[in-house]
Amino acid sequence: MEKLLDWISKEMMNAFEAAGYARELGKVSPSNRPDLCEYQCNGAMAGAKQYHKAPIMIANDVAAKLADSSVFEKAEAVAPGFLNLTLKNEFVGDYIKGMRAEEKYGLEEPKNPVKIVIDYGGPNIAKPLHVGHLRPAIIGESVKRIARYAGHDIIGDIHLGDWGQPMGLVINELKVRKPELVYFDESYTGEYPKEAPFTISELEEIYPYASKRSKEDAQYKAAAMECTFKLQNGVRGYRALWDHIIAISVVDLKKNYEKLNVEFDLWNGESTVHDLIPKMVAYMKEGGYAHISEGALVVDVKEETDTKEMPPCMILKSDGAALYNTTDLATIMMRMDVEKPDRLIYVVDKRQELYFEQVFRCARKTKLVNGDTQLKFLGFGTMNGKDGKPFKTRDGGVMRLENLIKEINDEMLKKITENRGVEDEEARQTAQVVGLAALKYGDLSNQASKDYIFDIDRFTSFEGDTGPYILYTIVRIKSILAKYQENGGNLETVRPNIKAPVSDSEKQLMLALAKYNASIEAAYEETAPYKICAYIYDLANAFNHFYHETKIIGEEDEAKKAGWIALLMLTRDVLETAIDLLGFSAPERM
Repeated sequence: MEKLLDWISKEMMNAFEAAGYARELGKVSPSNRPDLCEYQCNGAMAGAKQYHKAPIMIANDVAAKLADSSVFEKAEAVAPGFLNLTLKNEFVGDYIKGMRAEEKYGLEEPKNPVKIVIDYGGPNIAKPLHVGHLRPAIIGESVKRIARYAGHDIIGDIHLGDWGQPMGLVINELKVRKPELVYFDESYTGEYPKEAPFTISELEEIYPYASKRSKEDAQYKAAAMECTFKLQNGVRGYRALWDHIIAISVVDLKKNYEKLNVEFDLWNGESTVHDLIPKMVAYMKEGGYAHISEGALVVDVKEETDTKEMPPCMILKSDGAALYNTTDLATIMMRMDVEKPDRLIYVVDKRQELYFEQVFRCARKTKLVNGDTQLKFLGFGTMNGKDGKPFKTRDGGVMRLENLIKEINDEMLKKITENRGVEDEEARQTAQVVGLAALKYGDLSNQASKDYIFDIDRFTSFEGDTGPYILYTIVRIKSILAKYQENGGNLETVRPNIKAPVSDSEKQLMLALAKYNASIEAAYEETAPYKICAYIYDLANAFNHFYHETKIIGEEDEAKKAGWIALLMLTRDVLETAIDLLGFSAPERM
């Protein structure tokens, strides 16, 4: 279905052409003075020099051609040459009725759908999720949902940190604490136990302890490096222990991501491509892409147009060890071979932009990707406390993600139960639903690249640009629809009965609805979930204005009431579809 702005621009372009002027002058935009008109066209101003005419003369010529328009109720030329435009109520009603009849409310399927792999999440095995993992999970999940809804094939990969020194540290500390474990007997040839010799709680305590000790004890660090070497070179017992670490950690990660309503299609990690690295290194050497510099194997990625220093991309250290660069490049090679994507999107802290610029340039120079493969770095800013510094616990530590979720759920529960007779269990479930909306909307309503203040009081407010306000609007609509049914109304019968608006607030609600397909399209094309947040906030405001001005259930004209109920159903459906793209849902009541 054609976007509303494109439709009315086409009508205006036809008028410019009919008046003897260039079609491209007829581009329409939303009015910057909504108190005067709904839309505006400034083409006459742009055409004045081209046609050696006063802008107002051009505007008058075009306005005359719109006297019998089926789209515009009023096309008024005003000095010095603007065209102020007001749409016909019948046209707006027909457009919204068309939205109701269309799959995805008029969002067009892409002519050339693409295949995308999105790399987001990036947690480390054996470590609990903390607040730093919140943004990549929330942003990446929404970007994935938006792309999938827009008609593209998108695969989400968590890209676990499951290889390298952290694993060696954990295995070494297990060896110190439990040297009797059969995994450390390298002469053992039997089957290893199916049950892990540790719990997730033990694992989460072991890593920070081992990490701290390795910085203070050189001998301990050397032993951990030896464990890493043995793991990566396939020593059976070490691999079996590593399998336990992975299995227990992934179960815990899935449980915590489930609380965020985040799902991954692939659970690959750095280890997935370990065996591909020698093949990739040989390819880079044989192709003349990589060379030795100060003992390390590097690929030069500097370009003539660079104005800042661009270091070479290191493939292997001087001791032959692989780096993050190596793993990321091998992962790109694997993805191109297995998934064959048209686009790769990385949702990562914006402070890693230089690193990914190096990796992307290296991937292109070495032809690991096709010439037309798009490589997108979606860098996100930090989540800060009210002091403007990265969010911490009250004692200054990094907060665990599950504790942050609990804190916001507790605050929502407190607000939901204030002055409301809600059963305890229902209140708790509702608090979790609304708390997730508060958390996700608070993040996604900001541009991803910007830092933002985590303000629990503001995020959990039922007023203003917040998740709870959006959900409260949806629940209010559901309540009206339920009352209509209680009074004998049939929702399915009235669903298609959208009519031309009879009041300004009804028309403004319809015009807000009509921006749906353009907003979803922009959110996909610009990888920008915040555009959906802006859309639903405007839509919620338009609905609430209409609601406060209109006695819907009390309307005696049944046909008029049915039209309003149909409009409410569409508003509910659009809002619920949009919040699903953001990764949360609405309760039945609050």
